[in-house]
Amino acid sequence: MSEKTFYRSRLRVKGQVTVPGEIRDLLGAEEGDELVFLIDENGRVVVERVQMIPPDQAWFWGERWQRLEREAQQDIEKNKLHPFGSSKDAVRFLNEDAGGYDAEDPAN
Repeated sequence: MSEKTFYRSRLRVKGQVTVPGEIRDLLGAEEGDELVFLIDENGRVVVERVQMIPPDQAWFWGERWQRLEREAQQDIEKNKLHPFGSSKDAVRFLNEDAGGYDAEDPAN
């Protein structure tokens, strides 16, 4: 059986507890990070660090947008770029050369 490592901390009057440095390092947690406490099927408490996404930025982390970000990064790496002299030139390119641009739904 493998040897277990234990860390101690004291529960304070307002429910506060100091997470030992070794555990913070293991979690990659720093001051201000969010921690989540889960209870597994065996009744054990599991602590994980989570990164919360502000609601106004959630669109960026969606599956579709992340796929588009990866595609754009691949184009940049392959130097598949289109320089434009102005924003009007870019919109003209989108409308004429790239198959259209829907101003009502710029994500499409």
